[in-house]
Amino acid sequence: MRRDVLGPAFKMLARVSRVQAQLTQSWDVLATMTPSEYSAFRDQLGRASGFQSYQYRMLEFLIGNKNAAMIEVHRRDPAVHGWLGRALRSPSLYDECLRLLGRRGYAIPATSLERDWSEPYAASEGVAAAWLHVYRNAEEHWDLYELAEKLVDLDHQFQLWRFSHLKTVERIIGYKRGTGGTGGVSYLAKALELRFFPELWTVRTSM
Repeated sequence: MRRDVLGPAFKMLARVSRVQAQLTQSWDVLATMTPSEYSAFRDQLGRASGFQSYQYRMLEFLIGNKNAAMIEVHRRDPAVHGWLGRALRSPSLYDECLRLLGRRGYAIPATSLERDWSEPYAASEGVAAAWLHVYRNAEEHWDLYELAEKLVDLDHQFQLWRFSHLKTVERIIGYKRGTGGTGGVSYLAKALELRFFPELWTVRTSM
């Protein structure tokens, strides 16, 4: 398969979108739990939290939300810590998409093509300009246009999952602190501000 043939990737991303929808629906079941029902076992959780899910952390790293501090909780498991460390230091899905744009002739800034992959991605006006050109010339660059929309689908579904998480937590424990030591609802609300692919959202205002 040629490196830049996107059809198989589109099929996979469509499947991911369906999986995301099912995960979001799972909050509907959890939201039926009343505060008293949750309080009956909450103390037994101790400081256990979602931070301890290495699979979730891997997912965020692969998509593009890099934060080196998040792997420290896994240091006691050398295999998992090493696995996450490699993902942290590797290009994310979005990084690879920007490399693709560069190979297609778009003037992607060098700082977006080669950088410290373990650092969070910073939005770029040059990247935004490239995506804007793709959107304004969709018929000429249809596969890139479809790629952009698949990425937006992924980001959108992730936001719906986060919002459902927040509202379920708010409904069950209100504004108590989270078991992992976070601010609970306030922490989850802050997470809603994250965009994996920021230029694909700002470009909509520019069109």
